[in-house]
Amino acid sequence: MQGPEPSPANETAAADAPQAANEAPALASASVAEVERELQAALDEARAKADQYYDLYLRAKAEAENTRRRAQEEIAKAHKFAIESFAEALVPVMDSLEKALEAEGASAETLREGVQLTLRQLRSAFERHRLVAIDPKGEKFDPHRHQAISVAAAEGVPPNHVVAVLQKGWMIAERVLRPALVTVSQG
Repeated sequence: MQGPEPSPANETAAADAPQAANEAPALASASVAEVERELQAALDEARAKADQYYDLYLRAKAEAENTRRRAQEEIAKAHKFAIESFAEALVPVMDSLEKALEAEGASAETLREGVQLTLRQLRSAFERHRLVAIDPKGEKFDPHRHQAISVAAAEGVPPNHVVAVLQKGWMIAERVLRPALVTVSQG
């Protein structure tokens, strides 16, 4: 028994089958190569962006380090020269005191006037630099600004108030430099 005769359509399909089988791997390999090229291009682009961002990171890091270093230098200079303007204000006081000691044969009255002028120069320098005396006589005792040396009974003075100031205190810009030494009334 013989099989059916092949039809012309079957013959064409049969002839094309080996050719299609050969083309399929070629198409597959062509599309794989194309995908690989696209992936490589995407990878190269991602690496370029990563390199760019890494460069920006390094620059930002260097800038931050430079800023930190400059700030430290400025702080060091500020500490070193913070007293410079105050020292400039005290130099004339020193000059006046030296002139007073150089004066030979000056009368007590002349020396007194010179000391008063020098004291005015010193007070002026203190005022310009916000150095203020704490002289709390009659005020309520404040342990942040005063140091009680003794307690005394005093008539007419409310309890826990300053009766006498043994030594003035000093403040510089709202900060106590030295508390006032005081005697406080008993309660």
